[in-house]
Amino acid sequence: MTCARLLLALLQERYAVDTVFGIPGVHTVALYRGLEGSDIRHVTPRHEQGAGFMADGYARATGRPGVCLIITGPGMTNIATAMGQALADSIPMLVISSVNRRDTLGRGQGRLHELPSQQQLLVGVSRFSHTLLDPAALPEVLARAFAVFDGERPGPVHIEIPIDLFDAPLAMVELPPPARLFRPAPDPEGLALAAEWLREAKRPLVLLGGGCADAPAAARTLVERLDAPTVTTINAKGVLGRAHPLDLGANAALPAVRELAREADVILAVGTELGETDYDVVFDDGFTLGGKLIRIDLDAQQLVRNQQVSLGLVADAGRTLALLAEHFPEPLSRDGAGRTADTLVALDLQRAPDFAPFVPFYATLQETLPEAILVGDSTAPVYAGNHLVSQPEPRRYFNASTGYGTLGYGLPAALGAQLGQSSLPVVALVGDGGVMFTLSELATAVEECLPVVIVVWHNQGYEEIRRFMDAHGVERRGVDIQAPDFQVVAAGFGCQAVRVSDPAGLAQALASRPLNAPLLVEVNAEAWQQAITCDLD
Repeated sequence: MTCARLLLALLQERYAVDTVFGIPGVHTVALYRGLEGSDIRHVTPRHEQGAGFMADGYARATGRPGVCLIITGPGMTNIATAMGQALADSIPMLVISSVNRRDTLGRGQGRLHELPSQQQLLVGVSRFSHTLLDPAALPEVLARAFAVFDGERPGPVHIEIPIDLFDAPLAMVELPPPARLFRPAPDPEGLALAAEWLREAKRPLVLLGGGCADAPAAARTLVERLDAPTVTTINAKGVLGRAHPLDLGANAALPAVRELAREADVILAVGTELGETDYDVVFDDGFTLGGKLIRIDLDAQQLVRNQQVSLGLVADAGRTLALLAEHFPEPLSRDGAGRTADTLVALDLQRAPDFAPFVPFYATLQETLPEAILVGDSTAPVYAGNHLVSQPEPRRYFNASTGYGTLGYGLPAALGAQLGQSSLPVVALVGDGGVMFTLSELATAVEECLPVVIVVWHNQGYEEIRRFMDAHGVERRGVDIQAPDFQVVAAGFGCQAVRVSDPAGLAQALASRPLNAPLLVEVNAEAWQQAITCDLD
């Protein structure tokens, strides 16, 4: 038994890891020896950033940690952006890397891939970063990583192994079974007080975040018993099911929902950081809460960030939602559905100028692929979809427009989602600018025979930044960029591609998509806008 073989054996047998993402290099050849005879699927992206985004998409779609094997130095600086995105959205990701020999660490000798301190570089984008100096400590360090994933606010964990340890021999030791970790339950006194406040409330409001993704039944039960309008953030889409009568969607930054928030006398916020990319996407600090705020979160520090809390419970979201619902055996009646409906009418999302062109876009996706996981980059359809889309289940809509807000996320994250949920269709929503960051991952999609539909919204550059420049009186620079011929590029990768310019063309492309290979659908944004305008006229 060697350190490398023990690592892969632990991942497969103890932690049920079935897929890893990585690009082998001279420093990780010995690590890859551990894959010999393993049932773990190895997926080779074309860039380490792509590996991180694939692991992120895999984790969001499945709820299980995404795992990466990454080379020393440049491999780690390449994946740091993906780790930052996962950290911002509390996504479980295990990044295992090589590092230079123990006797050379920190000596500045100009070794291959050498950094002054790789561990210090990565600690800022991870829950913790650990340098393994004793191979016998590997089981304990891995257990710590999965304790983060299972028992507290998750995020990326980085473990680096010096290259002289991969082949280090280990005595065969029978390992005990993994511990079963249970997340904290709410304090009974605090729970009772929260229930009392909610029972007495005249105008309650519920805010559900991504921390509720694994507790949809408990969330639905509680909001229905409270009869309270509910904001579901982008990462909480689907928690209440599609078009639930109490669901306000991810519209907390819009005036009608803001008014509801100001007028609410008691607000219950569960598994949400109350950050600006969910509640203040117009960036004016205008989302304010007028009543008592009850917060439930695994992270005690998060309870006191962003909004003034009145009562905080450090506890698991799902367990707390279920226990809180027991305090309301009979549903309350406070016209929650009516208040929600009135607010949605005031929002008038279907006719809002920024959203209207995408109403038929998402209607077409829902009609053709109703069960699809929609994975987005920062692009116009995604900005609109954050407000318009309603999904039947959680973990079926996520993107990089929130939190860290990196470009290039959509395509590789969609591939990770497809690998994790092979029975569901997956659609990547990307722009002609953002997709260029990771366009090389088309090769991975073809190589792995992944039937992902890649919808490229082609609007000739960085449209969102153009609008910001125009709004602030800044002369346009660097935003009117040239895109390649995506049809030719896709063909070069061996990927089928089509151009569409209206909803009918999109529907036809989706209906005829291959089931064992990717499809690139290029949408001419200007022609689409014209077609929609003509239909409205």
